[in-house]
Amino acid sequence: MTQVTRFAPSPTGPLHLGHAYSALIAFQRAGAGQFLLRIEDIDRARCRPEWEAQIFDDLHWLGLRWPTPVMRQSDRMAAYRAALARLASQGLIYPCRCTRADIRAVLSAPQEGATHGPDGPIYPGTCRARPMAEARPEDALRLNLRAALRRTGALNFTENGPLHQGAHRIDSDRMIAQVGDVVLARRDMGTSYHLAVVVDDAGQGVTEVTRGVDLFEATQIHVLLQALLELPRLSYWHHDLIRDDQGKRLAKRDDARAIARYRAEGASPEDIRAMVGL
Repeated sequence: MTQVTRFAPSPTGPLHLGHAYSALIAFQRAGAGQFLLRIEDIDRARCRPEWEAQIFDDLHWLGLRWPTPVMRQSDRMAAYRAALARLASQGLIYPCRCTRADIRAVLSAPQEGATHGPDGPIYPGTCRARPMAEARPEDALRLNLRAALRRTGALNFTENGPLHQGAHRIDSDRMIAQVGDVVLARRDMGTSYHLAVVVDDAGQGVTEVTRGVDLFEATQIHVLLQALLELPRLSYWHHDLIRDDQGKRLAKRDDARAIARYRAEGASPEDIRAMVGL
């Protein structure tokens, strides 16, 4: 099978050293196969054309090449709606009207034992019994995790990266307790990261997902959605994170680590590779 990898940034700010590291690893992992670029622009309030143009410019400067035209999530809403309709037909999603404040209030009760998972605060299930027939345009749509796991049975995935290398079995009880009913469509986006990334990886024929280790715990969500939607199983390579001098992971607001700034100061692509340890 031909290896297909991808780099999928959001055009909400300048690419920094962490992005360079992730893109370069994905490019290397493609080998003689194919490296793809995808623009994850579902957050229309924060995405900007100038940041997208900067992404292309920075990656080309680093020496990366990819097929065109690139996939943009903003062009993929029909695919996301089709995936949601399929899950709805199986009775696996429900409309949720809880605000973040509502969820925090429930989780603040001592008996709830508030915890956070890969999707943020673990949803307490307040709207779980609400049928899709009562869905409103402003509702979020959540996955009924317990029902979904009953449908798929045992799940597992392969991690190729050195940090968690090997076969991983997904523990259903642990997932229910530590992940909860994740959002698959946000009221202001029509989809969510979890749904979009799964549908788009399948749509691009990706065979190995390369991304930061901060998303390792989210992999179980994506493997579950692949099974529910009958999409191909992928392998994964979760790499370590590039951090600042205080040990904090880099963020787009950290302009001091932006690739464009290093370029302006005279750095070469080889300098960037050396900075990230490649």
